[in-house]
Amino acid sequence: MAISPAANRAPLPLTSAPTRGSKMAASAAMERLRYTLILLLLLHSTDSFYVPGVAPINFHRNDPVEIKAVKLTSSRTQLPYEYYSLPFCQPTKITYKAENLGEVLRGDRIVNTPFQVSMNVEKKCEVLCNFPNKPVTLTVEQSKLIAERIREDYYVHLIADNLPVATRLEFYSNREEEEKKKEKDVQFEHGYRLGFMDGNKFYLHNHLSFILYYHREDVEENQEPTYRVVRFEVIPQSIKLEDLKADEKSMCTLPEATGSAPQEVDPSKENQLLFTYSVHWEESDIKWASRWDTYLTMSDVQIHWFSIINSVVVVFFLSGILSMIIIRTLRKDIANYNKEDDIEDTMEESGWKLVHGDVFRPPQYPMILSSLLGSGIQLFCMILIVIFVAMLGMLSPSSRGALMTTACFLFMFMGVFGGFFAGRLYRTLKGHRWKKGAFCTATLYPGVVFGICFILNCFIWGKHSSGAVPFPTMVALLCMWFGISLPLVYLGYYFGFRKQPYDNPVRTNQIPRQIPEQRWYMNKFVGILMAGILPFGAMFIELFFIFSAIWENQFYYLFGFLFLVFIILVVSCSQISIVMVYFQLCAEDYRWWWRTFLVSGGSAFYVLIYAIFYFVNKLDIVEFIPSLLYFGYTALMVLSFWLLTGTIGFYAAYMFVRKIYAAVKID
Repeated sequence: MAISPAANRAPLPLTSAPTRGSKMAASAAMERLRYTLILLLLLHSTDSFYVPGVAPINFHRNDPVEIKAVKLTSSRTQLPYEYYSLPFCQPTKITYKAENLGEVLRGDRIVNTPFQVSMNVEKKCEVLCNFPNKPVTLTVEQSKLIAERIREDYYVHLIADNLPVATRLEFYSNREEEEKKKEKDVQFEHGYRLGFMDGNKFYLHNHLSFILYYHREDVEENQEPTYRVVRFEVIPQSIKLEDLKADEKSMCTLPEATGSAPQEVDPSKENQLLFTYSVHWEESDIKWASRWDTYLTMSDVQIHWFSIINSVVVVFFLSGILSMIIIRTLRKDIANYNKEDDIEDTMEESGWKLVHGDVFRPPQYPMILSSLLGSGIQLFCMILIVIFVAMLGMLSPSSRGALMTTACFLFMFMGVFGGFFAGRLYRTLKGHRWKKGAFCTATLYPGVVFGICFILNCFIWGKHSSGAVPFPTMVALLCMWFGISLPLVYLGYYFGFRKQPYDNPVRTNQIPRQIPEQRWYMNKFVGILMAGILPFGAMFIELFFIFSAIWENQFYYLFGFLFLVFIILVVSCSQISIVMVYFQLCAEDYRWWWRTFLVSGGSAFYVLIYAIFYFVNKLDIVEFIPSLLYFGYTALMVLSFWLLTGTIGFYAAYMFVRKIYAAVKID
């Protein structure tokens, strides 16, 4: 605001400077455009690139294809439950799959089921458990539990050959096209609904029609043909016990669709029913490497491109502001400051040189500041590597829990970088107690995360949900924290503290300068609101898809887009931070250390506002514990995002401040 007229002032006294500057600005803009185009091309190719997480399994005809259960989920309660928490048919021996850290944290409990499915063998209708003359009897307690889960809109998740089951949804996109082409749009829903409600009555999906697609592999003439599973669909049905005509061999006959009544579950009494299933095989042209495309192309890609273009425009807009106003004004300031004559007049005109003796004065609580920035560096390195590796397809959804496992281990190992940067900054800020500083860096942010997660975990334990982290896993996480992360932070902190501190170009005065009264728009909260809106605007569309993946059990696999959005976020945070610190120094306020860290993380405030909006408008959560879980985990996300963006902005502003004070002559 105060500096916009500066762009129209007379050019610098050095006649060659504007020409050279404009050429440099033009070439820099061309470079940025070229890199953006290269990134977009890489993004387009990466989006369809897929590295399988597991080796393909070849089946011969009649080979068993094992159907396993993963969990029950609901976006209304956010509490996953294991499959056998409900009275489903059980095999003779229940076997749980050994899970990795990510699967345990997600609440997956993969277990075998009694479904008997063989490769390319059809089954019309078969009773799952008990004999037809002895149906399954649900007690009053079991009936109440099933009715409650149906009311809470729970979905059942099964897998076959590591492929999740999906329910096909067909609908007409346009009424006119419906009459002309009769073509339907097809979408897939993860898992299948446990049941449905009609008025105050509850109906259970007790018959599952499995449709499995296979791809026939090319083999030599004399060899037996091999098949690979490439899609797993289910059509859930609710069929009354009396309408399922079953014989002594556990075979059954399905009624006609028009004449069948659904299987009601009355929560006030015992209920009798049969669990049945059928299997249908179809050949498909889909190759094994592309079998996840059905699940990963559920969302509209066009809106992501719109988001990227919108974000690139925001970044170029910010770059233009920086280039045209800040750089030109700075050059004029520096040229005026470095003139020998009329130095007192120029010092009266402009503000940022006046605080040269105080701008590098250490702030309050330097240990806490360096510790938070160290954790921010740790988060930055972890997120950058995870998104980049996921973009290359190495953390595919077929490797369940791989993303979360990788993130946990990377955060532990990135402690050495967090410790190094925190130690070096702490020494620059005239700190002496490096051991205490290292302990603070290793425990402050992780301690807050662990504390919140432990409190939330106690509530999940109380609900007997599979989302509760088991006690041995919690002990293992504590051992990783104190056995891996803490020593690595100490190691990095030791070397960072021993390294030469950052070289500040001007000396600090012994007596602090008095700070003049600030205008209303220099208030911290106003700064947070102003600085946060542009970085948030560059990423909020991608944030919607991330929230959908976390809270509505969707797959998120557009990591090519996410990587580009992350780069844009880093650039926009850096630029806005430089603008804000320049305004502050021009107002002769040299207390920029903490303020820059807080203001640069301003987009986290907008993430919090968006999370509240998403909760009110998109989710159907009404109970206390699901609401507590949502806002507990949202608080962790906002805290982490604030640390990340605050750290990016702080280091950009620190480099900028050192550059401008190194460019002026100080007596």
